[in-house]
Amino acid sequence: MVAVSGISMFRIGAHVSISGGFEKAVEREVDLGGNCGQIFVGSPRGWAVSEVEDDEAAAFLDATEEAAVGPWIVHGTYLINLATPKDDLGELSVETVQAELDATAALGIPYYVFHPGSHTGAGREQGVANVADRLSEVEVPDGTTLLLENTAGKGTTMGVDFEELDAMVGQSDHDYGDLGVCLDTCHLYAAGYDFTTDDGIEEMIAELDETVGVENVPYLHLNDSKHPLGSNKDEHEHVGDGEIGEAGFRRFINHEALRDRPMVLETPEDDRDYAWDIEQCRALRA
Repeated sequence: MVAVSGISMFRIGAHVSISGGFEKAVEREVDLGGNCGQIFVGSPRGWAVSEVEDDEAAAFLDATEEAAVGPWIVHGTYLINLATPKDDLGELSVETVQAELDATAALGIPYYVFHPGSHTGAGREQGVANVADRLSEVEVPDGTTLLLENTAGKGTTMGVDFEELDAMVGQSDHDYGDLGVCLDTCHLYAAGYDFTTDDGIEEMIAELDETVGVENVPYLHLNDSKHPLGSNKDEHEHVGDGEIGEAGFRRFINHEALRDRPMVLETPEDDRDYAWDIEQCRALRA
């Protein structure tokens, strides 16, 4: 794990490119005003995983320590599908998760996250079993935690609620510690979790604690939603400009159960970049 000293209590950053080398990601994060961040270790829409050379890892670790940026998280390729009933796709997904986990560990990054995938007609119960069985095939390196990301629930995607995510972990050969959950605000809202009211966020946190456990959610994705509550549509918007709104994000990022988690943005890159959203989050922080 990357040890970062001098980091502020509110850890907020964004997804950044590794173009030009892993250490360049640190420079890009600093330029945005972030103090934690997310990267890919390959193409997000391909199966190839970047080899991490010792000198690249050392440069990344040195840059991270010098800039006091962290903790970092690696996001898996979007092609991964552990829920699939197709053996060949499931096997390729397991191989890719393992390769990306190994690259994460080589960089000294403590967290790796991916979407569980879709059951494509096999049914939700079988989808959970498929994810659990394939998670059991993965070796999680020491010092690294594999996180399942909640989803918006479109079509046959898995991981739409806390109970389902908890079942994936519980039915696998791993325990919490090796595994955990990363919550995405857009996905939560699209799946029907209304955390924009005082009662709503308390109900959500209570459900989370009764299933996954709040302590097993070490990282958060901050994205507003272009679509209404329960729409099951995964389309991100700038913080405060979507259906969640400023008041909803103020409740979320200041809640005592969540406020100390590192948070990264995956908002649109248009006329306003990640720096705008980082400042927006800081303005909403109590």
